[in-house]
Amino acid sequence: MTYFNFSTIRLATVLTLAITGSAAHATNGINLIGFGAESSLMAGADVAVARDTSALNTNPAGLTQIKAPLLDMFGSILRTTDLVHKDPRNEEHASNRYTPLGGGGYARPIEDTSCTAGVGFFAQGGAGGVFDKIRTPFGNRDDLSSLFGIAKVIPGIGCEVNEKLSIGASLNFVYASIEQDFFANTSVPAAPFIGYKLEDASAIRTGFKLGMQYRVTPTLTLAAAYSEKTELPLTGGSLVADFTGAGLGKVKYSDASVKGFALPREVAVGLAFKPADAWLLSFKLNWLNWDDAINDVKLRATNPNNSLAPAVYGSTNPADWKNQWVIATGVAYNWDNRTTIYAGHNYGKNPIPRETTNPLLAGILEHHLTFGAARKIDQNWLANGGVEWMLPVKVKYNSDLFGESEIRNEAIVLHFMLSRRW
Repeated sequence: MTYFNFSTIRLATVLTLAITGSAAHATNGINLIGFGAESSLMAGADVAVARDTSALNTNPAGLTQIKAPLLDMFGSILRTTDLVHKDPRNEEHASNRYTPLGGGGYARPIEDTSCTAGVGFFAQGGAGGVFDKIRTPFGNRDDLSSLFGIAKVIPGIGCEVNEKLSIGASLNFVYASIEQDFFANTSVPAAPFIGYKLEDASAIRTGFKLGMQYRVTPTLTLAAAYSEKTELPLTGGSLVADFTGAGLGKVKYSDASVKGFALPREVAVGLAFKPADAWLLSFKLNWLNWDDAINDVKLRATNPNNSLAPAVYGSTNPADWKNQWVIATGVAYNWDNRTTIYAGHNYGKNPIPRETTNPLLAGILEHHLTFGAARKIDQNWLANGGVEWMLPVKVKYNSDLFGESEIRNEAIVLHFMLSRRW
């Protein structure tokens, strides 16, 4: 029997984030649209399909479709083509143009039962941009960046209740981390403005997902999944604030935290329909309760190394995200007995109000188009690959710091997965 402890979980999730880079660009809010190649290439229309180890993170009831030991290894490379912050002084593209993503999973049937169990490692999502040496409102140039990443370790199980109904549950060990550089070399006491650099704030929390799939007929499956809200209080960081303008130099605060982020409560329903032997159509409607997940984001730092500095450095920034409905449509076509073609569309309205938009969390993407294919190499090996296009979008907003501003976002993602069955 395998026992999980938080040291093991932290190591696994840190390794997953190391594979994925510091942050994944936000898509459905701060969540990716899909997990694993088939889920992603069907644009997240996965809740009624879920037939590989990505089911652990989409609908654990789908694990029952795995009838032999299965190992999935998946990855993606995201290339931003237009991540731009524009204000009266700047029109700068983010320097973090490439973001690698990755994960994997293993599942196998449990002997003498109707259940399949597994464990997976997933990059859940995140957001952020890195803008080097942009013009500040104070007449100098400085760096502006925020990298927020979320990863999961997920053990789970799915069981067939009868020939029509499957149910499943998974336990999510969630690791999140954040780093920020907010004009860390800028200090203007008269403004007042004291820049900072935040490092190593992180969180480990647990959550869960429940799911079901009901095979109405051999050609029609209905499905649903529920995820509970997971708070992500990011603590244990350090912060360096620039008090040079006040004659104190750089002051290090040894205890820094960011609170106000959470993975939202989610409810997903979907169906998968086979109008012909070669075709599979899948639909998903997903409700994400961002209104209860991201409201005020609070930065707080204490324990300065200079007794003349303020004992507490901090700020509260309203976010007030709105609930989001995501509509995903996917199609799979068996070209022949070895090749499957995928395509899909995912839409989720930007949950960030215009009045709280900022360049640090560019979670404004809405439309995603996907296309790809899977090819059986032999009876044991399967390769998947394809592309996701995050269609261009821009938001104009007014900022107290930057003035009349605009954030633009567009990206291309290459997805790939290699699977081994025994």
